[in-house]
Amino acid sequence: MSTKGDHGRKAELLARQLLEAQQLKFIDSNYHCRFGEIDLIMLDKNNTLVFVEVRYRKNQQFGGAIESITHSKQNKLRLTASHYLQKKNSNKNARFDVVLLSSLSDTSQINWIKSAFE
Repeated sequence: MSTKGDHGRKAELLARQLLEAQQLKFIDSNYHCRFGEIDLIMLDKNNTLVFVEVRYRKNQQFGGAIESITHSKQNKLRLTASHYLQKKNSNKNARFDVVLLSSLSDTSQINWIKSAFE
C-alpha cells in the first residue's frame, strides 16, 4: 500500500525528469527552513534559479492542484526562497515554477507553468 509520502516522492521525481529533459539542471530538493519547504531547485539555461512547487492531485474532488497553491502558500515559498538565496549568498535571478500532475503513470498528464506567481 502506498502512502501520501510515496506519491509525493514519485511526483517530485517525475517533475524533475520533465525539467531535466527540458535542459534544466538539478540543484537541490526538499529544501527546508523555518518558513517552509521548496520541492525542487533547478537552474535553467539562462543561469536563473528555478524554485519549483510540485503538486499532485489524483482527482478534483477537493479542488485541483493549482487551486491548492494559495496566496499564503506562495508567500511561504517566497520566504523560503529568500532564505535559500541568503544562505547560499546567491544573487542569481530567480523565478517560481509549478509542476502539476494528475497521474503518476501517464506523463502526458503533467502541466509545467513557468513564472507561476507573476
